[in-house]
Amino acid sequence: MSVKTVFFAALVALVLPLASCKKGAAVASVKREELFSLAYGGFEEQLNLAGGLNATGAVNTDIAMRDGFFYISNGESQKILGLNSYGDLLTLYHNPETNPAPLFDSSDTRRSGNAKNVSTRKTVDYPFNAPSLLALDSRQYIYVAETLPKERRESSDNKILLQLVLRFDSSSFVDYIGQQGVGGTPFPFIRNIYVTQDDGLVVVCVVHDGFEVFCYNAAGQPLFDTLIKYSDAPEWGEAKPGISRYAEIENLVPDLTSRRLFVKADYYETSLDSASKVQNGINDPVSVVFPYDLATGKFGAGIEIPPYEETVSDGFAKQTYNLPYDLIGVTKNGWLFFTISLDTGCMVQAIDLDSGRVVRRLLNYDAKNVVYSSFSLSPTGIISALLAERESAKVVWWRADTLVDQ
Repeated sequence: MSVKTVFFAALVALVLPLASCKKGAAVASVKREELFSLAYGGFEEQLNLAGGLNATGAVNTDIAMRDGFFYISNGESQKILGLNSYGDLLTLYHNPETNPAPLFDSSDTRRSGNAKNVSTRKTVDYPFNAPSLLALDSRQYIYVAETLPKERRESSDNKILLQLVLRFDSSSFVDYIGQQGVGGTPFPFIRNIYVTQDDGLVVVCVVHDGFEVFCYNAAGQPLFDTLIKYSDAPEWGEAKPGISRYAEIENLVPDLTSRRLFVKADYYETSLDSASKVQNGINDPVSVVFPYDLATGKFGAGIEIPPYEETVSDGFAKQTYNLPYDLIGVTKNGWLFFTISLDTGCMVQAIDLDSGRVVRRLLNYDAKNVVYSSFSLSPTGIISALLAERESAKVVWWRADTLVDQ
């Protein structure tokens, strides 16, 4: 399960647009472990992040981790790197028409610390156009969202169909999945892709009025196709005189162990001045997560999500604001994960669906020096990240799984 994040210059955003938090209560942090780094360039073990480093456009680079193996898609170089936790390149999936021939032999020896690591390197040729979002299953199948060239795109019901999900194993291209399953028509714009505990695929697309969700079994056969509109948020809270309320669905993620989604909606209230009939403003939003049964198409009972409290001081005056967290995923043992960005990294809030227990921790990194990043949440709760700075890109992780494995 991947969490996608883009940083351009001083902009910090985790997978989705996040509120900027300047000050807040002190919270314990999770230790960051720096695993390895990658240089910039055109060779097989390097990344091309020109778009992100120059802050001129979108970057099609993503990271996913499972069982200690890392995969990094680099759309700008039309390739995917498969690496171990030492940074050894194990498999290179690349477009041979746009990438130089690898400089390695079939086996290679590298030194990490005081130990030598011998790894057999493989290459898989594929005519990538712009690979981006990644997900991994228990078979070490790689799922990658691929954007088609303009001449291969289609249109239907006022939707541009422009992306497919490609599948690879450790040594070859397997097939591609479209709307109808293996070999199907392209998807609308893909916001994220996920893999469930039984190796099923979930593709979340953005359409003009909401989210369209496609679900498949491990063989790539379609199970569900559901449209959830932004306006489909269930009623929440009591009506108040003179107060109007509106809601919008912010994000949704699949449950890893059952046929349901978790849908997060943010509820806003506005009031009118009785004399001037002018809107006074918008109150702090209330965030609620609802389970959504894919078989019945119905929402279950909602869970209100505690907000992030930001306290801003101006002289002797203090003002506290409640800011909504963003939903990023759920672990296989039922912990919902939320994030919000900070100047010193980001805050993670995890909530146990069974007990209601809440855990908050800070993920520290120097956001000012990070010009692009991508985050990944593993099924067990490990948070991995590619943090691209000016000189190189670091791969790090935070063992948040130790907080939610009870």
